[in-house]
Amino acid sequence: MFRRKKKDEPTDAPQAPETTADSASADAPEASAAAETDAAASAETSAGAAAESAVSESAGAGAQADGATKKSDRGNRVQKVGTVSSDKMQKTVIVRVDRQVLHPKYRRYVRRTSKFMAHDDLGATVGDRVRIVETRPLSAKKRWRVIEIVQKAAK
Repeated sequence: MFRRKKKDEPTDAPQAPETTADSASADAPEASAAAETDAAASAETSAGAAAESAVSESAGAGAQADGATKKSDRGNRVQKVGTVSSDKMQKTVIVRVDRQVLHPKYRRYVRRTSKFMAHDDLGATVGDRVRIVETRPLSAKKRWRVIEIVQKAAK
């Protein structure tokens, strides 16, 4: 395990050069110039951020006026597309998501399958292609929600 270094222990890092009064006065104009450029950059950044927020607020108001649904501010949630393999529960379906993974030794693609329990208010049936999105835990095994039926099963 790692241990903490004591304060009096020497370190391998190079020591910072000591500054004298002559070198400090020589560095002062450069330091003030750097401070001015930093202040100007931060002013531009804050002005740009204010402009972007004004644009986003006006765009959000326009989207709400049109009746479009507003995207939630919860970040990018993971979405997967899979096939419903079971719908025997009430408002819950089991979605099978297939993916292909490159085998590390044989360099061939191998099919891997994952099953997810998803909350279903849309009424998906066995064989439907659905899009699921991650959500808060809804039960012991259910952490996904069906947001769209991509393709209905052929019957």
